[in-house]
Formats: sequence, structure tokens, C-alpha cells
Amino acid sequence: MEDWIQYLIPACKQLGRYFIFAGIPFLIFYRLFTKDLLHHKIQSKWAKSKDFRREIGHSVQTSFVIGTVVALVVFTPFKEYTSVYMVKDAYPLWWIPISTVLALFLHDSYFYWMHRMMHHPKLYKRIHLIHHKSVNPSPWTSYSFHFFEAITEALIAPIIMLLIPMHPIALIMFGISSLFINVYGHLGFEISPRWFRKSIFFEFVNTSVHHNLHHEKFKGNYGLYFRIWDRIMGTEHPDYVKEYDRIQAQRFSKSAINV
Repeated sequence: MEDWIQYLIPACKQLGRYFIFAGIPFLIFYRLFTKDLLHHKIQSKWAKSKDFRREIGHSVQTSFVIGTVVALVVFTPFKEYTSVYMVKDAYPLWWIPISTVLALFLHDSYFYWMHRMMHHPKLYKRIHLIHHKSVNPSPWTSYSFHFFEAITEALIAPIIMLLIPMHPIALIMFGISSLFINVYGHLGFEISPRWFRKSIFFEFVNTSVHHNLHHEKFKGNYGLYFRIWDRIMGTEHPDYVKEYDRIQAQRFSKSAINV
């Protein structure tokens, strides 16, 4: 019995993180301070309660799929083949944040090509359409995937653990960073700082507007964290920068600031 419980722990933790990281922004932007933050809204229309319920239902399933895949790596002999190390001194301390960043870049590359595959007409209709029912995404959309897409999403965990030497602290940092950025991408509101537009980061880091445009238009902007692959492959939506500038003008106009 105890063996079965240990397999459930990662799934329960993943589910808990989902409700915290998606639930708090949802309360802030969609329930408590909606009027005050309205000028940050990307699309003028709003998702409905039935959309939120659908997204939560699929996200609960995805959380358990991700947790199960992690458990199968951590609690089986497969663990011996990974590059996960338990002793901090095995690598310099600075390797922990570096390995976390490398994992994010690897995940972004994996996600870009997996995401484009999911937009193949046959896979889109049978699988990816579940995620794209959220034309106007919310924080709850973050994990709203078909069962089979949830598996492909979760497979990045063993890939990262096989290829990149990572301490458990780095794995936790990666997991939290990934979920946080995922929620931001589906937030439905743009919250990037004013200085971001003229910084070098704008040239390669995604924004909420970037991924929101993907949900609204269905094509282009396939990257998760970065613009890199979209720009290399010519798949970034041509209206992205113009749309981002429109939202920023909406956010920082005098009338918006005085609301």
C-alpha cells in the first residue's frame, strides 16, 4: 500500500502547485481586482464559467499524468540512468541555476517542435483541439490538454533528467519556473514592465500577448518561453509586435493610469 502512495505524491504535489499558481492569478485578475486591471486585458471578450470548469477538469488530469511520469522516473530503476545527482558538491553551486536555465531552453525547443506537430490537421482535430477550445485563455488553461497531449508534455521530464545533470533543487526550480511562465502566457492580461519593450529581452523572451495571439489566431507563435524558434523558422505571427505595442499603449495611457 505504501508503494502505491509514494507514486501518488508527485501527482498530488503537481495538482497543488497548479491550483496555487493558476488559482491566485485567477482570483486577482478575474474576480477581485478585475475593474482596476481591465486596461491590462489582451482580448476584449471574456471566457465563460463553463470554459473555466472544462479547463480545470482537463488540468487535473494533466497534473496526474505529469506526476505519474515523474514518479515512474524517480521511484523505478530508470532513475539510475538519469543525470540527477543528490550530493551538492558533485557540481559547483553555480551549476544549479545554470542547469535550470539550460532545462528551460531544452524544454522550449522540445515544446516548439512538439507543438507544431500537434497542429498537424489530424492531430489537431483529435488531440490539440482540447487546448484550443480556450480561444480566450485564462490561468486555468495552463494544463488544459487532451490525455495524449498531456503525456507528450510530461515526457520532457525524463528527457531533461537524462541529458542535464541536475540537483533536486534545480528540478524544483525548473518545475516552478515552467508553471509560472505557463500561467503568465495564458493569463489573458499583459503585465510585463514598461521598460521591457526597449530591452534586449523583448527580442527573445515571450510575453502573455505572444501566446494569447496563438490562441486567438490558432497559428504561429508556437514557442513556450522564447521567441527564438519562431523567429528562426518564420512562424512568429506578423502582428505580434504591433499587438504588443497596442496593449502597452492601452496599459500606460493617461486615462488607464487614472482609472
